[in-house]
Amino acid sequence: MSENDGILIDARGLVKDYPMGEEVYHALRGVDLTVRRGEFIAIMGPSGSGKSTLLHLLGCLDTPTSGEYILDGTPVHALSHDQLAEVRNNKIGFIFQSFFLLPRANAMENVELPLIYAKIPPAERHQKALEALQFLKLGTHARHMPNQLSGGQRQQIAIARALVNKPALIMADEPTGNLDSATSAVIMDQLAGLNAGGNTIILVTHEPDIATYAKRQVRIRDGKIVSDDMGRTAKKEEPRA
Repeated sequence: MSENDGILIDARGLVKDYPMGEEVYHALRGVDLTVRRGEFIAIMGPSGSGKSTLLHLLGCLDTPTSGEYILDGTPVHALSHDQLAEVRNNKIGFIFQSFFLLPRANAMENVELPLIYAKIPPAERHQKALEALQFLKLGTHARHMPNQLSGGQRQQIAIARALVNKPALIMADEPTGNLDSATSAVIMDQLAGLNAGGNTIILVTHEPDIATYAKRQVRIRDGKIVSDDMGRTAKKEEPRA
């Protein structure tokens, strides 16, 4: 695959099994997904459908039981844990429902975390973190602690943290799940703006109104993609004899 063909993600036959005592839970059952640079995709499905498991595999937070996954030309399914950590830090920005801010670190320090892992010198990381906060109009909140911020502001801090390393891909797992409708709209408008600026975004949600912000909707059920509104629809399994 060339780096200029526009494909950022190429996942083929992803399977994820979790042993549960004497049984096995099949979270993903052979998922194929291709994502081009600059897309905004919503992965939808009911609870237990496998949507978060898929996001975790695509975000290199977990490894598949079997299958191939190529991210930005790199076959990540074959990487070591240390190599996966490097890919996560350099290529992917994460936004989660629960924010995951350090309670004893201020907004600036929370945004700096990926830069610390990347061993960026202090003066440079301070500048980059401040620029990310200012981009989201939160520069005046740089020294505020998480408990001094609203839920929407904490999620915006998480977005700034996701952006600070200028990743190729932003992954958001139910980013509005803890927010009211008005604040959710603000967050989604910001994500749509980032996509308009060139960021590739993969969003997991169970809320249809949130999914409408995406340009493409992929639906998953029982560990399989059952529809993709870019024109590809998964084939149903034939009943076993």
